[in-house]
Amino acid sequence: MPELLAPAGNFISLRAVLENGADAVYFGLDEYNMRANAKNFSLDDLSKISNIAGEYGAKTYLCTNIILKESQIIELKNNLEKISSSEIDGLILSDIGLIEDTVSNGLEAHVSVQENVTNSYTLKTLHKLGAKRAILSRELSIEEISEITKKSPIETEVFIHGAMCMAISGRCFLSYGLYGRSANCGDCLQPCRKNWTLTFEESQNDLVSNTSDVADESFVISGAYDDSYRTNFFSPKDMCMIEHIPELIKTGVSSFKIEGRARSPDYGAMVTGIYREAIDSYLENPSEYKINPKWMEELKSVFNRGFDTGFYFDIPCQTSETNQSKYVKKDIGQVVNFYNKVSVAEIRVWDDLKIGDRIMIQGETTGSITHTIDSMQVEGVDVDEVSKNSNVGVLMPSKVRKNDFVYKLIERPHSD
Repeated sequence: MPELLAPAGNFISLRAVLENGADAVYFGLDEYNMRANAKNFSLDDLSKISNIAGEYGAKTYLCTNIILKESQIIELKNNLEKISSSEIDGLILSDIGLIEDTVSNGLEAHVSVQENVTNSYTLKTLHKLGAKRAILSRELSIEEISEITKKSPIETEVFIHGAMCMAISGRCFLSYGLYGRSANCGDCLQPCRKNWTLTFEESQNDLVSNTSDVADESFVISGAYDDSYRTNFFSPKDMCMIEHIPELIKTGVSSFKIEGRARSPDYGAMVTGIYREAIDSYLENPSEYKINPKWMEELKSVFNRGFDTGFYFDIPCQTSETNQSKYVKKDIGQVVNFYNKVSVAEIRVWDDLKIGDRIMIQGETTGSITHTIDSMQVEGVDVDEVSKNSNVGVLMPSKVRKNDFVYKLIERPHSD
């Protein structure tokens, strides 16, 4: 059975993915991971993460996957004993120089996708160094993944859902070149996601040295916005493999990874829950397995840039749009109390709310819960709607907590 590995950018996301069936979680420390702009965690948070994951029987992997300079790798090496004492399971490493030290401190060593592992010979070398697992390059087809995995002496892992980078396994200098913010050090500003214009120019000048028979035909890229022709040609669509679970499982890969540590808790909850359902459905009865149409519709309801299957079956679609999710979240209130006996949340709202509205409640212990309101009361009296600056009781399907955040999901006008 493959492991379902989900992202956690903060404690709310951590709880959200665990509640929705993640077998394992991955997360980052400040200064040492490829999502420097996510909230991330501190060294002192690791024991708490381990304890929370332990409640669900889930494994924990810490990302240390930036390009480490001399001072950083020394600092990380010196912290390995403390990391190990927190009882997390392993480290995701982009620097093979730390594999031996990681293992000697009782931690699993997983080699990051940043290493761009594309063949079984690399996997055999990593095995000799002590690595337990390697995340395979995103640029492999499903046939290549299957062939490599069959020959591998260690576990393999692949991404199955989430953002795709324009560069080879994330090795990109565009953000650094434009803004001085390095993607390879976890600080990408994602200029590839912006709208760009492309101009084709022809010139009589021969700019190719010592090659007089080659015409000067060059592409000039401009960052200026142009309503007459705009494109996101640097920005691939998000990967989505929900319709290919049987093919993925047959590759023999040990872990299926969801991208998204910088995305919201509801994204983690929804995506993890859908893939959990699909994987379990196939494993329970492979011969009767069918794709549930609602899976794709639910995945479209949270943040996405449109969907593609990456390099699994072909070259990824090279153009994407901005967020294509069905809903936007509006901050409308906070939980004041929860009455366990009747499963009612008392919510202080600063926006109008009515029966039929779809709400989302998020908190560090609650995770992320989505619910369509079917019962509301004010001072014990049933009501169909309430105005802003009111306290209202809402019947909930599961427990929420005081101070949890409440959002109203509003359907985008352009949604199909």
